[in-house]
Amino acid sequence: MSQLLQPRSINRELARVAIDTAVAASIERNCLTCIAVLDPSGHLVSYDRMDGAPFQSAQLAQDKAYSVAGNGKATHEFWQMIRDEAWLVHGVGKVEGLVFLGGGVPIYFEDELIGAIGVSGKSNMDEDRAIAEAAVDAVLERLSAVAVS
Repeated sequence: MSQLLQPRSINRELARVAIDTAVAASIERNCLTCIAVLDPSGHLVSYDRMDGAPFQSAQLAQDKAYSVAGNGKATHEFWQMIRDEAWLVHGVGKVEGLVFLGGGVPIYFEDELIGAIGVSGKSNMDEDRAIAEAAVDAVLERLSAVAVS
Protein backbone atom coordinates (compact mmCIF):
# COMPACT_ATOMS: atom_id res chain seq x y z
CA MET A 1 0.00 0.00 0.00
CA SER A 2 1.34 3.39 -0.99
CA GLN A 3 1.94 6.00 1.66
CA LEU A 4 1.32 8.78 -0.84
CA LEU A 5 -2.04 10.42 -1.26
CA GLN A 6 -3.65 10.55 -4.67
CA PRO A 7 -6.36 13.16 -4.33
CA ARG A 8 -8.63 13.83 -7.27
CA SER A 9 -9.43 17.39 -8.20
CA ILE A 10 -11.80 19.33 -10.39
CA ASN A 11 -10.15 20.37 -13.65
CA ARG A 12 -10.62 23.51 -15.73
CA GLU A 13 -13.22 21.92 -18.00
CA LEU A 14 -15.45 20.90 -15.08
CA ALA A 15 -14.85 24.25 -13.39
CA ARG A 16 -16.16 25.97 -16.53
CA VAL A 17 -19.28 23.76 -16.41
CA ALA A 18 -19.80 25.06 -12.87
CA ILE A 19 -19.18 28.67 -13.91
CA ASP A 20 -21.48 28.51 -16.93
CA THR A 21 -24.25 26.92 -14.87
CA ALA A 22 -23.83 29.49 -12.09
CA VAL A 23 -24.04 32.35 -14.60
CA ALA A 24 -27.23 30.86 -16.10
CA ALA A 25 -28.72 30.34 -12.63
CA SER A 26 -27.80 33.93 -11.71
CA ILE A 27 -29.54 35.26 -14.81
CA GLU A 28 -32.66 33.21 -13.99
CA ARG A 29 -32.76 34.85 -10.56
CA ASN A 30 -31.95 38.38 -11.83
CA CYS A 31 -28.68 38.31 -9.88
CA LEU A 32 -25.26 39.59 -10.90
CA THR A 33 -22.59 37.44 -9.34
CA CYS A 34 -18.95 36.56 -9.06
CA ILE A 35 -18.20 32.84 -9.15
CA ALA A 36 -15.02 31.13 -7.98
CA VAL A 37 -14.13 27.45 -8.35
CA LEU A 38 -11.22 26.11 -6.31
CA ASP A 39 -9.52 22.75 -6.08
CA PRO A 40 -9.51 20.91 -2.71
CA SER A 41 -6.20 22.56 -1.80
CA GLY A 42 -7.73 26.03 -2.09
CA HIS A 43 -6.16 26.99 -5.42
CA LEU A 44 -8.24 28.94 -7.90
CA VAL A 45 -9.16 26.84 -10.94
CA SER A 46 -11.60 29.22 -12.63
CA TYR A 47 -13.31 32.52 -11.91
CA ASP A 48 -15.90 34.74 -13.55
CA ARG A 49 -17.46 38.09 -12.72
CA MET A 50 -20.73 38.91 -14.44
CA ASP A 51 -21.03 42.40 -15.89
CA GLY A 52 -22.36 44.66 -13.17
CA ALA A 53 -21.47 42.39 -10.25
CA PRO A 54 -19.97 44.37 -7.37
CA PHE A 55 -16.17 44.31 -7.45
CA GLN A 56 -16.12 43.73 -3.67
CA SER A 57 -17.83 40.41 -4.31
CA ALA A 58 -14.87 39.12 -6.30
CA GLN A 59 -12.78 38.38 -3.21
CA LEU A 60 -15.80 37.29 -1.20
CA ALA A 61 -16.69 34.60 -3.77
CA GLN A 62 -13.12 33.31 -3.60
CA ASP A 63 -13.13 33.43 0.20
CA LYS A 64 -16.36 31.44 0.35
CA ALA A 65 -14.87 28.74 -1.86
CA TYR A 66 -11.59 28.88 0.11
CA SER A 67 -13.49 28.41 3.37
CA VAL A 68 -15.22 25.34 1.93
CA ALA A 69 -11.99 23.85 0.58
CA GLY A 70 -10.37 24.21 4.00
CA ASN A 71 -13.24 22.70 5.96
CA GLY A 72 -15.13 20.44 3.55
CA LYS A 73 -18.46 21.94 4.59
CA ALA A 74 -20.78 24.50 3.05
CA THR A 75 -20.34 27.98 4.49
CA HIS A 76 -23.95 28.14 5.68
CA GLU A 77 -23.16 25.18 7.97
CA PHE A 78 -20.26 26.88 9.78
CA TRP A 79 -22.32 28.93 12.23
CA GLN A 80 -23.98 25.79 13.61
CA MET A 81 -20.52 24.39 14.37
CA ILE A 82 -19.24 27.35 16.39
CA ARG A 83 -22.20 29.36 17.70
CA ASP A 84 -22.04 27.87 21.21
CA GLU A 85 -18.27 28.30 21.52
CA ALA A 86 -17.64 31.95 22.47
CA TRP A 87 -13.89 31.71 21.98
CA LEU A 88 -14.43 30.44 18.42
CA VAL A 89 -17.01 33.11 17.63
CA HIS A 90 -14.59 35.84 18.74
CA GLY A 91 -11.53 34.26 17.17
CA VAL A 92 -12.94 33.36 13.77
CA GLY A 93 -12.26 36.84 12.42
CA LYS A 94 -8.56 36.18 12.89
CA VAL A 95 -8.54 33.43 10.23
CA GLU A 96 -7.72 35.05 6.92
CA GLY A 97 -10.14 34.15 4.14
CA LEU A 98 -12.62 32.34 6.42
CA VAL A 99 -16.22 33.46 5.92
CA PHE A 100 -19.52 32.22 7.29
CA LEU A 101 -21.77 33.79 4.69
CA GLY A 102 -23.90 31.42 2.62
CA GLY A 103 -22.84 30.74 -0.94
CA GLY A 104 -19.85 28.46 -0.50
CA VAL A 105 -20.57 24.83 -1.39
CA PRO A 106 -18.31 21.76 -1.56
CA ILE A 107 -18.11 19.52 -4.61
CA TYR A 108 -18.01 15.90 -3.45
CA PHE A 109 -17.70 13.01 -5.89
CA GLU A 110 -17.70 9.45 -4.58
CA ASP A 111 -17.30 10.79 -1.03
CA GLU A 112 -14.16 12.72 -1.98
CA LEU A 113 -13.87 16.50 -1.91
CA ILE A 114 -12.81 17.42 -5.45
CA GLY A 115 -13.44 21.16 -5.32
CA ALA A 116 -15.38 24.09 -3.93
CA ILE A 117 -17.49 26.86 -5.39
CA GLY A 118 -18.18 30.30 -4.00
CA VAL A 119 -20.81 32.74 -5.23
CA SER A 120 -21.32 36.37 -4.20
CA GLY A 121 -22.77 39.48 -5.77
CA LYS A 122 -25.96 41.48 -6.19
CA SER A 123 -27.82 38.65 -4.53
CA ASN A 124 -28.70 37.44 -1.06
CA MET A 125 -27.09 34.49 0.68
CA ASP A 126 -29.96 32.12 -0.14
CA GLU A 127 -29.59 33.01 -3.81
CA ASP A 128 -25.81 32.59 -3.62
CA ARG A 129 -26.29 29.16 -2.09
CA ALA A 130 -28.90 28.08 -4.67
CA ILE A 131 -26.67 29.26 -7.53
CA ALA A 132 -23.66 27.41 -6.11
CA GLU A 133 -25.71 24.26 -5.56
CA ALA A 134 -26.95 24.37 -9.17
CA ALA A 135 -23.33 24.59 -10.32
CA VAL A 136 -22.34 21.61 -8.16
CA ASP A 137 -25.27 19.59 -9.52
CA ALA A 138 -24.13 20.32 -13.09
CA VAL A 139 -20.58 19.15 -12.31
CA LEU A 140 -21.86 15.93 -10.74
CA GLU A 141 -24.18 15.30 -13.70
CA ARG A 142 -21.22 15.70 -16.07
CA LEU A 143 -19.09 13.34 -14.01
CA SER A 144 -21.90 10.76 -13.86
CA ALA A 145 -22.43 10.96 -17.62
CA VAL A 146 -18.72 10.35 -18.24
CA ALA A 147 -18.65 7.43 -15.78
CA VAL A 148 -21.58 5.75 -17.58
CA SER A 149 -20.00 6.13 -21.04
